[in-house]
Amino acid sequence: MAHLVSVFGHRWGRATFLRRLFGVILGVALALLPLMQPGWAGDPFRTQSPAASISDTSEQIFYAMFRDGDYVVAREALANADPEATNDPLFHALGAAFAYLDADWDGLYGKAKLTEQTAMQLSSTDPLRSNLYEAVGTFLEGAHILQTEGIAQGTPKALGMLQTVFDRMDAAEAVNATDPELSLIKGYMDLLLAVNLPFANPERAIARLQDYGYPTYVSYRGIALGYRDLSRDAEALQAIDVAIEAAPENPDLLYLKAQILRRLDRIPESIEYFDQALAYAEQLPDPTLRQLAFERCHITGVDRDTCRQQVETEYGV
Repeated sequence: MAHLVSVFGHRWGRATFLRRLFGVILGVALALLPLMQPGWAGDPFRTQSPAASISDTSEQIFYAMFRDGDYVVAREALANADPEATNDPLFHALGAAFAYLDADWDGLYGKAKLTEQTAMQLSSTDPLRSNLYEAVGTFLEGAHILQTEGIAQGTPKALGMLQTVFDRMDAAEAVNATDPELSLIKGYMDLLLAVNLPFANPERAIARLQDYGYPTYVSYRGIALGYRDLSRDAEALQAIDVAIEAAPENPDLLYLKAQILRRLDRIPESIEYFDQALAYAEQLPDPTLRQLAFERCHITGVDRDTCRQQVETEYGV
């Protein structure tokens, strides 16, 4: 993966690429989800050989957040977690994602460092997750740099950190290239690269998510996003339907299906799914709710300024 650093500017610029790539990793931090039907307590990713370094509390947080899409319950669980959970780097990565949603840049930095530190503590007992979450922690730290120092000053630092991320990902893959947790994070990353680099092959990233990513409603959400960004909207719709079948009450998935249907010009169906997603408004984070409600308003032909006012009046965001 190291050679990719030299080609980021080919299509739309290194700075834009980095912002999107860090944004995807933050999304992945939000998307490290629980099982719909857990097979092993404390490990939402593996149906065999569970990782002992994932805490039961972390699994509960993910279940609340991504089966039900309830960010309010997830926040409460994060705030009231037992001490065991704080030894899990995934726990801190999820906390960093919330800090990012809140524009709490000091909190983001602190959680990024905790993600890295707890990951390093796993080096002798769980080298795959140790390397994986060192990579995630470095991504989160890079996101903090770009937010606080700006693109012009922060990009050179972020590029240097990106090489470290690739090195740690490669080390994790050397332990077990088909591990489900690794496959989700690396699959999302590889798919973003493939979508945005003209010579890359998105089919490999999609196959990785299909074959090794788990749980299904995380992997197929990523596949749907990839197909959407490739303007392969019919395939995106098939993928999001698989994800929704696994997590039918997840408002994030309903929202994504609404967007895909809009791109297919199936407007009445799109409005239906926007409304289904908005039924969960009280449990969504403000940035998501604001954008969701705005898109629902704008799809009916209402102008942007009026939609912004309506969203603020109706939802207070």
